[in-house]
Amino acid sequence: MHRFSFLSLCVVGIVVVLFSGKTRTAEAVTCDLSELSPCLAAITSSKPPSSTCCSKLTEQKPCFCQYLRNPTMKQFVDTPKAKRIATTCSVEYPQC
Repeated sequence: MHRFSFLSLCVVGIVVVLFSGKTRTAEAVTCDLSELSPCLAAITSSKPPSSTCCSKLTEQKPCFCQYLRNPTMKQFVDTPKAKRIATTCSVEYPQC
């Protein structure tokens, strides 16, 4: 009986640590549209997105809905080219 209780306690502890780590990661992202400046060449031309652009898109993904809710930012983020770049980088475009 004590083994089962100890094992259950360990599993709960691991789950708490895993979920708290994900929360901290999400909180660590600074939502700043200028962080996506490596994607500028892909947006303004027919060039494919660079690996740096794709990395920044992945990093900024938790911020996409915030950008889409802001009318000033939305005009840059909610475009066919921006959606194409996200698809090319394998970053899911959000449905907010």
